[in-house]
Amino acid sequence: MTDGLHERWMSAALSLGRRGMGATGENPSVGCLIVKNDKVLGFGWTQRGGRPHAEIMALSMAGASAKGATAYVTLEPCAHVGKTGPCANALIKAGIQDVVIALQDPDARVSGAGIEALAVAGAKVHTGVLAQQAAWDLAGFLRLKSKGLPLVTLKLAATLDGKIALSHGESKWITGELARRWGHLLRAQHDAIVTGARTVSADNPALTARVPGLRDDDPDPFVLASAEGFAGDFDIMARATVIKAHGVARLPDPHHVLSELAGLGYHRVMIEAGSGVAAQFLKAGLVDQIALFQAPALIGRDGLSAVGVLPLETLADLTRWDYLDEKRLGQERYLTLRSPNWHEEVKEYV
Repeated sequence: MTDGLHERWMSAALSLGRRGMGATGENPSVGCLIVKNDKVLGFGWTQRGGRPHAEIMALSMAGASAKGATAYVTLEPCAHVGKTGPCANALIKAGIQDVVIALQDPDARVSGAGIEALAVAGAKVHTGVLAQQAAWDLAGFLRLKSKGLPLVTLKLAATLDGKIALSHGESKWITGELARRWGHLLRAQHDAIVTGARTVSADNPALTARVPGLRDDDPDPFVLASAEGFAGDFDIMARATVIKAHGVARLPDPHHVLSELAGLGYHRVMIEAGSGVAAQFLKAGLVDQIALFQAPALIGRDGLSAVGVLPLETLADLTRWDYLDEKRLGQERYLTLRSPNWHEEVKEYV
């Protein structure tokens, strides 16, 4: 089979894997296709909570026809016994002839063992197909396993001049309904969401994924507060965890916040907060992606800015973000930007 066909089917497997983003617990959101004679026999993606795995879903759909077929998997099939049996063994038992894999799994329990098991059993194994795209899709899991930190998305909804509210705090709504719905979908693709105590006090946000069919995909909320803590009769507090600062700091250290979330198994974290929290994570160099919803309006200098003060002395200190995508959502523009540091980090994974 040609490289072009491998890429075509792997692209479809990656699309499947994105369906589970934010809902697979500590497990990666993997996609899998079973193909024979240019026909899809089975497909799957990691299910809610992390099980069943994508390969098991796809093999179950394909049944006996999987014998002699090709499996496209976005991450190396597991080879260890956890709460379920190894996916590599399931592929071997089903008689899969070729296995095309985007990335090797950095998890120490796998890390090449799945590929080796398949090869020893006689399957032809191809690796590295659309590896860079897979690395971005699975960046949260890859980073958690290799660096002990999650992927961080900073979500901003602002006017053309970068304002998120009027001077007295009114912010509902800067963007239109379609953009807000897209923002809820973005929340569903993250397993944790971080905001600040001031944002909770000012806006009483729900921070849920209010899209039909996604109600069970709400990210777990975390509220950043001073050492005194934070409480109050706010909607989010019934399910939120408060992370407190140490000493006289107004907010906890961003590195501490992400280390704590990583320790709990979160690998995709969204920051949806005010300018102070946004600036802290940016200054610490801990934001990997910016999701910007831009309204075609101006507020002026008295409005509240989306991002607080950054340590810039000259224009040479600016971080130039890489554009990934741009969409029109009603009257608004939705821009996705990625940290330029990703170019170096991705080399560790592919």
